[in-house]
Amino acid sequence: MDMKPVRVTSPGRTSVRTEPSSAESVPVHARRILSKSTAEQRFELVGCWVAAMALAWLVCGRLMPWHGPLIFTAVTAVLGVVLIAVITAIDAGWPEVTDRIVTTIITLAAGLVGLALVSTVLFIFAKGYKPLLHLNTFFDDMSGVGPRDSLDRGGVAHAIVGSLIEVGIAILVAIPLGIGTAIYMTEIGGRFARIVRTIVEAMTALPSIVAGLFIYTTLIVGLGVPRSGLAAAMALGVMMLPIIARASDVVLRVVPGSLREASLALGASRWSTVWHIVLPTARPGLATAVILGVARGIGETSPVLLTSGAATFMVTNPTDGVMNSLPLFIFSTVRSGEPIYIERAYGAAAILLAIVLILFVTARLLARPRKGSR
Repeated sequence: MDMKPVRVTSPGRTSVRTEPSSAESVPVHARRILSKSTAEQRFELVGCWVAAMALAWLVCGRLMPWHGPLIFTAVTAVLGVVLIAVITAIDAGWPEVTDRIVTTIITLAAGLVGLALVSTVLFIFAKGYKPLLHLNTFFDDMSGVGPRDSLDRGGVAHAIVGSLIEVGIAILVAIPLGIGTAIYMTEIGGRFARIVRTIVEAMTALPSIVAGLFIYTTLIVGLGVPRSGLAAAMALGVMMLPIIARASDVVLRVVPGSLREASLALGASRWSTVWHIVLPTARPGLATAVILGVARGIGETSPVLLTSGAATFMVTNPTDGVMNSLPLFIFSTVRSGEPIYIERAYGAAAILLAIVLILFVTARLLARPRKGSR
């Protein structure tokens, strides 16, 4: 141990003694960097998963009567986590072991969600690509087309137009009411706001058939409105309203209160503060809330079936009789059991996924902050 001299002065004499240096008196630990992995750690990770696959093959194929890719994947995941924990515990402490275990589990969960999404999209497009190769699928309707006619006859243009009209009307109704409700719950508050928030949270789990029955009872039976695209749009609006209101409420509550206080301190009114400060700040989140509501409404079948009904021809007037939609077209064609009709249904499902993707990208682009804005 290195010693450093220390001069001690007392009345009448001066002496020198040695003390350990301060750099060695306090132990210094190396800083752990958990965000990056070394080559050795990556090699250990690959080795653990290879060993987990080998052990899973031994357990499922030789020791236990377990068969199938699902059980093999589950056993591999469990054994992989165990092996990673054991290998990490050999040359590291408990915090590193916990970090590696949690990181592995979260990565596996994210990969599972991504695999489910990608497999669903690929399966739908793989089953429905044949109708998409014919232009008549996008520009013709199904009037005069039989269940066994070839794919070069008929199309889903009437269902595409019906879905866009119904969802468009539902958006015009649900967005002002949903965002207005969120503003009331967040900016005004009070005892009644808590009641409104409880009702909105309860309505987010509202079954779609209940929304359809509500519109059917109030508009069609009570007010005498005929079954039409307008009634179906109102049912979709009932489904979309609580989703938009709840998501917008969460987004508006994230806006810092200091922005509101600064605006009010400069003499702005509460409405001016909400319109010019709160809503522009929360615009990307509000766009996400709208997309969540649209995704909930555009894929519903039972409300449209109760309030509108299916048509095989083109209808552009939402108040003029029945109007078809893509989910309802998929439901009706799959029920037929005819192979060609089922291919048409998969093609319509692929078109529906593409429409949702286009709406999502459009909403995100419109909600993006403008360049140069402060």
